[in-house]
Amino acid sequence: MSDLPKFVTFHEEGPREGFQIEKRLYSVQDRVELVDALARSGLSQVQVGSFVSAKAVPTMADIDQVFAGITRQEGVRYTALWLNEAGFRKAQATAQVDISAYLMFYTTDALSQRNNNCTVQEMRERQERWISLYKDAGAPIESAYIVTAFGCNLQGEVPIADTVAAARHIIRLAREHAFPIPRIMLADTVGWADPEDVKRRVGAVRELAPDVSIGLHLHDTRGMGAANVYAALQMGVDMFDSSIAGLGGCPFAAHANVHGAGNVSTEDMVHMCHEMGIETGIDLDALLEAAQVAERVFDRPLAGKLMHAGRP
Repeated sequence: MSDLPKFVTFHEEGPREGFQIEKRLYSVQDRVELVDALARSGLSQVQVGSFVSAKAVPTMADIDQVFAGITRQEGVRYTALWLNEAGFRKAQATAQVDISAYLMFYTTDALSQRNNNCTVQEMRERQERWISLYKDAGAPIESAYIVTAFGCNLQGEVPIADTVAAARHIIRLAREHAFPIPRIMLADTVGWADPEDVKRRVGAVRELAPDVSIGLHLHDTRGMGAANVYAALQMGVDMFDSSIAGLGGCPFAAHANVHGAGNVSTEDMVHMCHEMGIETGIDLDALLEAAQVAERVFDRPLAGKLMHAGRP
C-alpha cells in the first residue's frame, strides 16, 4: 500500500508517559499546566495520567487532583490508563475523566509479569472480565493494544506469528461478545521496531482483518521512531500515540537509559505530516509552546528536535 492518509490523528500521552518514568515527584500545578497547554493545541485526546498502584508508580499517586485542576477545552477528550479492574473503577469515580475503553494483550510473559503480574494467557483471561466491566459501564471498546508487538527487552525477539495470534484473539473476542472489532494498536513498547518490520506486521494484521483500523504506539528508544512513523504512513496508518517532546517510556522495560527511551515526539511527527501535506487538525505553534512548557517543568533538555531547531 502506498497511498498516504489525508488526515492523521495523534493521541497525546506525554502527561502519563513522561511523568510515570521519573524518580522525582512533580507538583500537580506543573502537570496541570502541561495538560492545559497540550489541550490548547487542537489535539483531540490527551492522556492525563494513570490509575495504577501508587507504590509501583508513585508519580501517579495524585492523578485525581490533576484531573480536578485541568481547564477543559471543547473537543478534547481527557483520558487515563488503568491496568486492572480497581484502576478502572477509580477512573470511573474521578471527575473529568473521559473513559476511553480499551483491551490489553501481551506477546511475552516477561513484560506481562512485570506490568500486570500475570502471564500472557492469564491477561487474556482477564480481558473477558474487562469486557463485562465495559458493557456494564456503557463504555464502547475503542481500541485493543498488543503490547511488545515488535520485540521485548526482557524476552527477546517476538515472532510475527505471535503478534498475529494476539490480533486473531482480539477479533475472536469481539465476535464472541458481540461488540464491534476495536482499533488494533500495535505497541512498540520498548523500541524494537524498524521500518520494514512495521510494514510486515501492519500488513500481516491487515491481511488477517482487512477492514479493521490499525494504529501504532511507537517509541524512539533506538532512534527509529520517525522512520517507523513514515513506514506506517506508507501503509495507510492514520492514528498514532505520541508524546510531547519525546517524553516517556515503560518504567518496567529494563532500558539502559530511561531518559533515552521516550515515545515518538508529537510535535516532530506533526511537523513531518504537515510537510508531507497530511492534515492533523493541530496548531503546530501551540504544540511547540507545550513542548517548551514540558522542558521547563522537567528542567532538562528534552528529545524533541523541532522545539530546539525551530520551524523552517
